[in-house]
Amino acid sequence: MKPLVSYAAVAVAGFLTLSLVSFWLAVRPPRLTIPLTPADVKLAVEDVTIPAADGVRLSGWLAARPGAPAIIFLHGYPAEKADMLPLAAALAPRFTVLLVDLRYFGGSGGRATTLGFRERDDLRRAVDFLAGRGVQAIGVFGLSLGGAIAILAAVDDPRIRAIAVYSPFADLRALAHTLYAWMGPVRYPFVGLMRVWSCLFLGADITAPAPEAAARRLAIPVYLVASRDDEQIPFAHAERLREALGGNSRAEFEFMERGRHGMLGPDVERRLERFFARWLAGATA
Repeated sequence: MKPLVSYAAVAVAGFLTLSLVSFWLAVRPPRLTIPLTPADVKLAVEDVTIPAADGVRLSGWLAARPGAPAIIFLHGYPAEKADMLPLAAALAPRFTVLLVDLRYFGGSGGRATTLGFRERDDLRRAVDFLAGRGVQAIGVFGLSLGGAIAILAAVDDPRIRAIAVYSPFADLRALAHTLYAWMGPVRYPFVGLMRVWSCLFLGADITAPAPEAAARRLAIPVYLVASRDDEQIPFAHAERLREALGGNSRAEFEFMERGRHGMLGPDVERRLERFFARWLAGATA
C-alpha cells in the first residue's frame, strides 16, 4: 500500500510541476527578435514610451502624419513591433502609424505577458497617447495575440473606430485545451491548474476575457482575416468569431484556403489601406 501511495504522490507532484512549468513558459516565452529597423523600410519614426496603468513602460515607434487618422499596430506572440514594420511603412503615406511592443516583449517592460488580460488596457493607453497628440480617428491592426487584444479593447473604447485582425484566438481557454489535446481528458484539469497559477502569480485568471464574447458586442467595422491552413490558431476560432460578429453589419471576412500562421496573403497592404480609408477617412483627425 505504501508504494502505491508513494507512486501516487510522485505522480501528483509531477503533474503539478509540469503544469507550473507550462504556465511559466506560456507567460514568459523566449522572445523572438526581428532583425529589422525603421531605417530598413525607410520609415522615419519617433521613439516613444507609453506608461501602462501598473507602471510598465511600453516601447513604441510613432510616424506622425499631421491631420491624418492613425493606425496602431500590435504584433503577435512572441514577436515584437519590428515585425509590423513592412505593413506600417506601406500605410504610413496615408496614416499616422504607431507600432507598440506588447508588455514583456521587445523594448517594453513587464515581467510576463498576460496574453490579453492587461494588454487590453495597455492598448487603451496607446489610444490615450494618440489622443494627447490630437488624433481622434484611430484604428487598430492586430496580428494573432495582437488581434485578440484589439477585439477586447475596442468593445469598451469608442475612440477605436475600426479594427483589422489576423487570426486571433476566440477563447484562450479553448485554445489551451487544443494545444494540450495530446494529454487526452487530463488536459482539462491541467489547464485548470494553469489558471490557478495565473491567479496566484498574476492576480487574475488571464483566460477570463474571451474575444468571442467581446465580438458579440462590437458594432464598429471589423475586418477578420484567417487561414484554413493555420497551424497555430485553429480555423475553428475564426469560425467562432464570424458567428459572434454575425449581428455586425460592418464586419468583413476574408478566409484563405492556404497560408501558415503569419502569412497575410497577397496585396495585404492595399486591402488594409482600403479598409481603414473607408472607415477612418473623413473622420476628424
